[in-house]
Amino acid sequence: MKVDVVVVGAGPVGLAAGAALRQHGRSVVVVDKQAAGANTSRAAVVHARTLEMLEQLGVSKRLIELGLPLQDFSIREGDRMLVPVSMRELPSDYQFTLMIPQPVTEQVLLDRLIELGGEVLRPRSAVALTQDAEGARVTLDSGEVIDAQYVVAADGMHSTIRELAGITMPGDTLSLSCSLVDVRVDGGLRADEVALYFGTAGLLVVAPFRDGSFRLVAEVGDAPEHPDLAYAQQLLTERGPRAGAPKVTEVVWGSRFRIHEQVADTFRTGRVLLAGDAAHTHSPAGGQGMNLGLRDAIALANALATALNTADESELDRYAVQARAEAVRVIALAGRLTRLANVPRPVRPIRNAVLGLVAGSHRATRGLAEQLAGLTEATRAR
Repeated sequence: MKVDVVVVGAGPVGLAAGAALRQHGRSVVVVDKQAAGANTSRAAVVHARTLEMLEQLGVSKRLIELGLPLQDFSIREGDRMLVPVSMRELPSDYQFTLMIPQPVTEQVLLDRLIELGGEVLRPRSAVALTQDAEGARVTLDSGEVIDAQYVVAADGMHSTIRELAGITMPGDTLSLSCSLVDVRVDGGLRADEVALYFGTAGLLVVAPFRDGSFRLVAEVGDAPEHPDLAYAQQLLTERGPRAGAPKVTEVVWGSRFRIHEQVADTFRTGRVLLAGDAAHTHSPAGGQGMNLGLRDAIALANALATALNTADESELDRYAVQARAEAVRVIALAGRLTRLANVPRPVRPIRNAVLGLVAGSHRATRGLAEQLAGLTEATRAR
């Protein structure tokens, strides 16, 4: 097979990159080792800047139709509001945070890729990679060989393509793990905001979905592989609101993962370029992971289209530098939120007092909203 670009990985990032390249009229094939797309919800937030960039694919409106737009984000300790953050003044047509399960986002992107004439080869794993001045060659476990001008690594944190290309991704593995639990509850939780709770036992994110369920995201020492109802109830009781005494009535789905703070040394080596978790990983605080990856995908597809059209690769180098710089900024933001939630008990009154000053500054809360939404000046320069 011979194409302009082979994209390895058919998660949201790989699908978005493939669709964007087809939008530019370039030939592309996406390969993925799974026989079918993942059916777990994992990432669940799409921010304003991401929706702006996804307009290029014509999918933003569809995502909004299927998701739940929320204009309020808050940092709380029990029933106490520490910092209210409103999205109502964002400098964007999308003045909200969109809650939408990852499988829904993936299906919308897959439908668009297919509509544009793209395809996903499943199940296929990349087992070998070579490149030279003329192009790149990816060998699959099926024995198939794909000749391409460029290769996009969108195959996650344990990226095979990144390793085959010889790119290292240093960083730290935190002592914390992350528990994801989708639940249904009887009372006590607000369905009109995303709340970040700084609980005595640690951080808890509570976010509603359109179907009435809630996503709980907790950073814990040792998350269970299959969280049950009692475990979910304990998270809410120890870390969430006191008023209303929310009672968990059902666990819809649950999972866990270890928290890493890593960024690849480079996002480009020759004809291989990295995007998404293959390039960077960090704490889920602030819901930045998939958003950063989707913005990588669109920016990279645009740069690849320019390189293929003009033989000028300067836009690829620009992507590699700017995308890495944004990843470093996002990792720092997510890390600060994680560390704020986990300060030692004696320091918490000081932390809360400082956050009270932040809450009293309209400029500060608006700035935090723009950071969360990906609407900083540096982000929009991509």
